[in-house]
Amino acid sequence: MTTATIIAPVAPRSYEPVITPAATLEPFWVRVVLTLTALAFLTLFLFVPLAAVFAEALKKGWQVYLAAIIEPDALSAIKLTLIAAGIAVPLNLVFGVAAAWTIAKFEFRGKNVLLTLIDLPFSVSPVISGLIYVLLFGAQGWFGEWLRDHEIKILFAVPGIVLATIFVTFPFVARELIPLMQAQGSEEEEAALVLGASGWKTFWYVTLPNIKWGLLYGVILCNARAMGEFGAVSVVSGHIRGETNTMPLQVEILYNEYNFTAAFAVASLLTLLALLTLALKTIVEWRTNENRQLPQE
Repeated sequence: MTTATIIAPVAPRSYEPVITPAATLEPFWVRVVLTLTALAFLTLFLFVPLAAVFAEALKKGWQVYLAAIIEPDALSAIKLTLIAAGIAVPLNLVFGVAAAWTIAKFEFRGKNVLLTLIDLPFSVSPVISGLIYVLLFGAQGWFGEWLRDHEIKILFAVPGIVLATIFVTFPFVARELIPLMQAQGSEEEEAALVLGASGWKTFWYVTLPNIKWGLLYGVILCNARAMGEFGAVSVVSGHIRGETNTMPLQVEILYNEYNFTAAFAVASLLTLLALLTLALKTIVEWRTNENRQLPQE
């Protein structure tokens, strides 16, 4: 005779959800204190200095301000700054794309060494980099005698300023593109090559559209650093008024001469460039984040 086993139903267990307190559930006074602290910090270290620059620049009126801007030495400094940035940024763009392509798409010996060298300007003081160029191209430097014999002038001239600017700015484009291209992988490029596209067409029609916003972001940062560089340029320029002074160096000279209005007038131009760079950077960041979002079905 078979005995049936009766299993009594077991009541399901009830689990209480674990509630993690959110940051917005902090007491009201904590949020107020944190907000006021952040606003006070921004006001003290950002808004007040910006306002002070323009207030001092316009302190004696627009006529004095414009006179300080169109003064020959100031115009020469503006021109030299634009020349240095105009040469350094395109060269760093080409280098950055080539370096990022090489590091992200290929495996080879010395890859980590190349990454370390790209980061070198971030870890070396700009003044030290300027002194390196003095050691190489100065009158008593390694190539100084040869340069003197061939009447080639590097230091205390435009070439030295351009070289120093290139050195301190060349990581920006590469460092912006390397993680982006590594995240994208190489599947699309490989598919294009399989379909018969040449290397140049693959780069122009496949790689470049994928990296264009990251590339523009790196160029903006590179240009901002090139125009505002002081340390390395100060060492190699010689501070020759009207010839080798960039805008930051011109501000220093005018300030040391107690010509505060002219100093702040030139500084206001750098501030406007910084604000324009910040605006462009924000737009590019927004477009980059927008492109990274997957389409919703």
